[in-house]
Amino acid sequence: QVQLVESGGGLVQAGGSLRLSCAASGRIFSINSMGWYRQAPGKQRELVASISSDDQTNYLDSVKGRFTIERDNAKNTVYLQMNTLKPEDTAGYYCNANLCETGSAREVRPGDYWGQGTRVTVSS
Repeated sequence: QVQLVESGGGLVQAGGSLRLSCAASGRIFSINSMGWYRQAPGKQRELVASISSDDQTNYLDSVKGRFTIERDNAKNTVYLQMNTLKPEDTAGYYCNANLCETGSAREVRPGDYWGQGTRVTVSS
């Protein structure tokens, strides 16, 4: 089993910054990609940013130039630095990891995991 633990959400005024962290732990063999999704009330979950094993990044158009995703492979952790926050960034933010994990018989198998979510609220 693998666990993803997120931190760093909160309440901030428009124009402010927050930094989200997501640490993966457990029977991890390797991590392919990690990403951050968000879901606002009444809306579908959307990909905000992702980063591959070779550090290729992908961003939602509306956050380009404001958000930066980084990963620390030694710590199995991904970060999302969010600057110049806007009220429309308000949502629950969820970490995702696409990885290979080690099973009980030491077999290696693919896995896809989600964190519990952290709330980001941007006031105008």
